[in-house]
Amino acid sequence: MNQRPAAGSHIHLIAICGVGMASLAGLLQAQGYRVTGSDQNVYPPMSTYLASIGIAVEPGFRAEHVVPHPDLVIIGNAVSRGNPEAEAVLAQNLPYMSFPQALGEFLIGERQALVVAGTHGKTTTTALAAWVLDQAGLAPGYFVGGVPVNYGSGWRTGDGNHVVLEGDEYDTAFFDKGPKFLHYRPRQVILTSVEFDHADIYRDLDHLKQSFRRLMEIIPQDGQLVVCGDYPAGLEVAALAKCRTAAYGSAADCDWTIKNLEMRSGRSFFEPCYRGSSEGRVEAALIGRHNVQNALAVYAMARALGMERSRILDGFATFEGVKRRQEVRGERREVLVMDDFAHHPTAVRETIDAVQQAYSGRRVWAVFEPRSATSRRKIFEKEFAEALSHAERTIVADLYQPEKIPEADRLSVDRVVSGVNQLRVGSALRIDRAEDIAEHLAQHATARDLILVMSNGGFDGIHEKILQALAC
Repeated sequence: MNQRPAAGSHIHLIAICGVGMASLAGLLQAQGYRVTGSDQNVYPPMSTYLASIGIAVEPGFRAEHVVPHPDLVIIGNAVSRGNPEAEAVLAQNLPYMSFPQALGEFLIGERQALVVAGTHGKTTTTALAAWVLDQAGLAPGYFVGGVPVNYGSGWRTGDGNHVVLEGDEYDTAFFDKGPKFLHYRPRQVILTSVEFDHADIYRDLDHLKQSFRRLMEIIPQDGQLVVCGDYPAGLEVAALAKCRTAAYGSAADCDWTIKNLEMRSGRSFFEPCYRGSSEGRVEAALIGRHNVQNALAVYAMARALGMERSRILDGFATFEGVKRRQEVRGERREVLVMDDFAHHPTAVRETIDAVQQAYSGRRVWAVFEPRSATSRRKIFEKEFAEALSHAERTIVADLYQPEKIPEADRLSVDRVVSGVNQLRVGSALRIDRAEDIAEHLAQHATARDLILVMSNGGFDGIHEKILQALAC
């Protein structure tokens, strides 16, 4: 479909409760469209977000959900052939497009797209970049796979000439197996990292790098690329870009580096340095080395866009983070419960280290659910064990929907737990169910402990279950 429907037209979203799809639904409704949707996994926060803006979600997938015919159907990448609604769309020759196509049509248009890509840190980096541009008066649109606290939603149309987007390397739809970010027409790109992930669609690291190479090849010559120099695979693919490029990171030969880093009271203070020359102190409400690197990437891109330092600082100082990224969910009996989206071993390790540094003196419990397509596979068993051993106590839940992973390929929770205990004796347990985890924590957590829950899904409402158990 090459032309958007007229305002007031009916747009139906299949698999509407994904983070991105729910945000897209809100954007379309704000543009004057009548929006409906359906999904089989309906849970907060997206279900409550959709309810709050008056979009009803039909439970399950049924052909009658697209009768009478919508003017356009947007099909999420979680939808496969065989889905009753997708089959009805194809059978009736209804107009349809993918989620990334819809962003290109309804949000980006002719504006400049600043795309944040990479294995780690995309959501926080995108949210920070949007807020920095916003506070500098550029009024950008943005779209991010999370909920920035400053904005309260994952999208905004914006009035300015820039759109800041989280660029996912995951495939687009069952009818388009290319990565999502190829639909975003990037003029500026931040590449945070390149490591193997998405084992359900990529064979190995080299296969994954092919997608990032394609991204590099479509940045125009007058665009900008900011790439993390701490990831050799990232530098390798970045070499294909024909635009101006700057590297950031800890290596001495990076264009942008950090000195005089301090972290205290949930905030970081550091000096971004361009080729060894400090640009003065920056303050940001972020914790952890990885998040400081994300902040440096945003600073470097802002400077590449020609922004004066004084216009950048307010955005950094007032940024409040992203929900589900080191988000404190509550405290009971002086036990703090925190939520994080980490699901790759690098992210798990960095998140644990960041929390320990920011909350010095608290014993950290790492509660991990193997839920993503990669974390449920055995390829990272040793890496997960090493990462989780950084916590004083570890609980690993059963795999989410293990039947969807071939038995020979499945991660063994028992081997991960055993690996943790080899590195930190007696620190790890396997407890399969959220209810039982909550009960164990209520019995064994003590005052000043911090419970860090890591999952890229709902985890059966475990945060509230823990808080309720601690309250008894």
